[in-house]
Amino acid sequence: MTSTVEMLDALTVEGELYTAEVDGAVRCLACGHRCLIRPGKRGICQVRFNEGGKLRVPFGYVAALQSDPIEKKPFNHVLPGANALTFGMLGCDFHCGYCQNWFTSQALRDPASDGAVGLIRRISPGQVAKAAQRAGASVVVSSYNEPLITSEWAVAIFKEAKSAGLKCAYVSNGNNTPEVMEYLHPYLDAYKVDLKCMDDKKYRSLGGVLQNTLDGIRRARELGLWVEVVTLVVPGFNDSNAELWEAARFLAGLSPDIPWHVTAFHKDYKMTDPANTDSATLQRAADIGREAGLRFVYAGNLPGRVGEYEDTTCPNCTKVLVKRRGYVIREYHITGQGTCPHCGVKVPGLWPADPSVVHLNGFGLPLPVY
Repeated sequence: MTSTVEMLDALTVEGELYTAEVDGAVRCLACGHRCLIRPGKRGICQVRFNEGGKLRVPFGYVAALQSDPIEKKPFNHVLPGANALTFGMLGCDFHCGYCQNWFTSQALRDPASDGAVGLIRRISPGQVAKAAQRAGASVVVSSYNEPLITSEWAVAIFKEAKSAGLKCAYVSNGNNTPEVMEYLHPYLDAYKVDLKCMDDKKYRSLGGVLQNTLDGIRRARELGLWVEVVTLVVPGFNDSNAELWEAARFLAGLSPDIPWHVTAFHKDYKMTDPANTDSATLQRAADIGREAGLRFVYAGNLPGRVGEYEDTTCPNCTKVLVKRRGYVIREYHITGQGTCPHCGVKVPGLWPADPSVVHLNGFGLPLPVY
């Protein structure tokens, strides 16, 4: 009987994001861990491994493939109302105890998620792009697991998607390197980063390094990608005023135009002790973001309970430009030139050139592709 590891190891190719080192070791460049992997060993992510002095990386399958509203990623300044075809593989370079995609991200680390292997379906990059077109998607997104560790596969798909006129995006923990971002840059339009907290000790408990993520956010912006940042607000973990202020000030210092999403934690995976985040906590966090100078702050996961923090307002005249409830666009008023129709100021983001294509009532449905 084929084991999980044997099945996944068969679905690999030689990677492009590595350097050869002495004694047959390789240095992986896909994420900030920069693992030195000796022959027969694996990186922290468990899916990139050294076989005979060459780095093998995941390729040729998906464990998740679904069409959703792009607001679910969440992106609020990228083609509002658009369908996004999102694909994912297995594995992650972090091990967050509250991971809400743990079934795919921790499949090789946690026996409880071993059933995720049953989701694996072989597919080609061209088939993924065609699935996006059948779904009426405008964007193809790599998510569900950490996309940085499967970047060779993502680029193969993004090349096909770009040829079809689609935009491409990552939903990532931000633990990137200059090498992987240069590799991705020709194909990526938007990059969402989870900024998990502002305490390095806590970050290390999740498997990361705070500075790597801060550098990753800055690096993505310097490459000209559209960047949005999400902080899952977890009671007792990162919800203090001091820590929220620090996150907001960091982002505002990069640019006041970075959208910051503060979203609600709910008990999941291994973190079941904290209470679920309530609307008052989210509104407090959003207020802090706005007071720190951020012009676009959103509170997510609690539709209808966070007031104005679901909507996009003009940073100049404060008129509501995009009215939302959850993932549904109820009103859309940004011009095809990406400006406020009331005062003419430019609104940062990737907006549709034809505002009439914005869906005002679409939820997005799972896409059957097999």
